[in-house]
Amino acid sequence: MKYRKFGKTDLTVSEIGFGAWAIGGPAMAGEIPIGWGDADDKTSLAALKKAFDLGINFFDTADFYGLGHSEELIGNLWGNREDIVVATKVGHRLDNENSIYLDYSKKYIIEACESSLKRLKRDRIDYYQLHTAKLDHLEDGECIEAMEQLRQDGKIRYWGLSLNTYNPEPEANYMINNELGYGFQLVFNIINQKAAPILKKAYSKEMGIIARMPLQFGLLTGKFNKETRFPKTDHRSFRLNPEVLERSLTALEPVWEIAVKYNADPDLFALSFMLNYPEVSTVIPGIRTKEQAISNAKDICELSETDMDILNEMYEYQFKSLLLFMEERG
Repeated sequence: MKYRKFGKTDLTVSEIGFGAWAIGGPAMAGEIPIGWGDADDKTSLAALKKAFDLGINFFDTADFYGLGHSEELIGNLWGNREDIVVATKVGHRLDNENSIYLDYSKKYIIEACESSLKRLKRDRIDYYQLHTAKLDHLEDGECIEAMEQLRQDGKIRYWGLSLNTYNPEPEANYMINNELGYGFQLVFNIINQKAAPILKKAYSKEMGIIARMPLQFGLLTGKFNKETRFPKTDHRSFRLNPEVLERSLTALEPVWEIAVKYNADPDLFALSFMLNYPEVSTVIPGIRTKEQAISNAKDICELSETDMDILNEMYEYQFKSLLLFMEERG
């Protein structure tokens, strides 16, 4: 495992991190699934341990994953260990009607941080993130005041923003232009390259970058076919409906032809694409099992400049329209 410095912070993070959304288990917001289906805690803990044994030291979670259960698993296993870096998020909660509610008030963030610290069994959070806060939340300023206060009080070491999936630039530009925070979490992969312009801007300001959804809900693992279906407790049941699945798999066929040149499995090739960008600090595939930890921790391929250019061009001419199709369907 190789490691990279996280922006201008003193955090050193593994190139491959542990995305801990799925281990939170099934959770619902009314009739909407907000998890990845069933998860077995013993299997999840074994995955966390194996990841650490393989050199993964960066664990990314959120208080909304399993409605706190993901944080609890990490806390029960690692507690206050100093040789791991724990990142979590705040801003999503359920309202009285069990619907998703975005809450970026100063009062809520400070209270939620205390709750996360208890679940994580840590004295402070290494990297605390606003969970897809929008521009109006940032301009209101309460969430920024809260994060700065938490840092001054020693509850968190550093903070940043997890950006919107389909339109990340307004919030990123606001943070960069106002010199706020220490980094971004953003969606970046072969299919979704919308955040590419942000990488260089953030890097020039010494901001860390966490690349999430590296496998685009599993589409980039090469393990799905056009008949693949997901249980109702898995949010992919509506995100990857049959029409999206068929169109995506067809569009990806030329990508796998390039992967063959590197003797790389699809998931390794997909992770390699992102880590060929020096601006990216760490990539966080979702890991549920020991086997997935092993698969994701393999040595990254160094892609040629020509192949990187081809993949960038594929985005412009193929994947951009596919992404719009996905966005329109939720």
